[in-house]
Amino acid sequence: MALVRLRKLGLLRLKNHACESRSAASKAQTKESELGPIFQYVGQHRKPKDKVFVWGFSYTGALGIPSFVIPDSGRKKRRKYQFTPYRLDTAEQISSAACGYGFTLLSSRTRDVTKLWGMGLNKDSQLGFQCSRHDREKSYDYVLEPSPVHLPLARPQETRVVQVACGRAHSLILTDSEGVFSLGNNAYGQCGRKIVEDEVYSGSHVIHKIEGFDSRVTQVACGQDHSLFLTETGRVYACGWGADGQTGLGSYDMASRPVPVAGDLAGVRVRQVTSYGDCSLAVSQGGELFGWGNSEYLQLSAVTEAMQINSPQHLPVEEAGKVQQAACGGTQVAVLNDKGELFVWGKNVRGCLGIGKADDQFFPWRVTVPGHVLDVACGVDHTVALVKSLM
Repeated sequence: MALVRLRKLGLLRLKNHACESRSAASKAQTKESELGPIFQYVGQHRKPKDKVFVWGFSYTGALGIPSFVIPDSGRKKRRKYQFTPYRLDTAEQISSAACGYGFTLLSSRTRDVTKLWGMGLNKDSQLGFQCSRHDREKSYDYVLEPSPVHLPLARPQETRVVQVACGRAHSLILTDSEGVFSLGNNAYGQCGRKIVEDEVYSGSHVIHKIEGFDSRVTQVACGQDHSLFLTETGRVYACGWGADGQTGLGSYDMASRPVPVAGDLAGVRVRQVTSYGDCSLAVSQGGELFGWGNSEYLQLSAVTEAMQINSPQHLPVEEAGKVQQAACGGTQVAVLNDKGELFVWGKNVRGCLGIGKADDQFFPWRVTVPGHVLDVACGVDHTVALVKSLM
């Protein structure tokens, strides 16, 4: 890919070598998406393929569709919102996706040197240092197409990226053999390194390898300005902003290095951690739910009327159904059931629910996605779904 500097808008656009050959198909797909969902029958012997679908607010480039932001010859105006799932063309098989505040990370478990891509807002270098071939000194503030994010790996062709996570302006990348890397804004220690007063994050080359865990990290999660880590022993660590108790460390202070989380999680083996905004959740191996942090939207009302909890508490949710995965954004919730169906509800900020309209949704509504949903990631105003699709 070649990078073209767009001086007037200060945006980054990556030229795809295949874009000319896809132009006719892309115009047709654009017309179809404006008319509504198009259903297509496929042969019974056709094998499902892994696809990426995106929807929500597009102006930052977080959806990875350049023509939504800078119209090409086939489009008259910019598309501010995408109200239904839109397929993103990617050459690689994407295995993990994460949505930040106006940006997106995608990763593949490939052993190729390039295994991580970013798109959208990059003013704090949360997508790494992004520059064109002609200007290596200037880093772009916006990335309109999936662009490679290079990691300082010791064994780039052996190490795989397992998972990615995004916060307000920072990112975490988990690998299978070289640990966890962080990049972006570290004003509150959310990147797991020492806070540097007046540090400039724009155009930064800093990618930090986080240390200090009792065993190998198996999962990472980002809140707005804090980070959570789960190790193979089932222990949870946290760092970053703690003013709402979201780190779960028993205080409302900041932590610039990972610290073990206790409270009701003491002695509990955890299998999943998740966070967004300033609320954090953990699921135990036995299927019990624990929560801490901000409860402004009554997320933790099962155990308290307080607005904040600074230490994990057990949440009684026996009435919950067969949920395989849950994701939360700034205003919305997305749930996958055991048959791979995606349901959403909440405040439909900038079309983030993907239900085909701008209205809010106050009870679970199934999103029409052509295939079996494998994974879903929610941002503050956009969503990404990884789908096993026949189309």
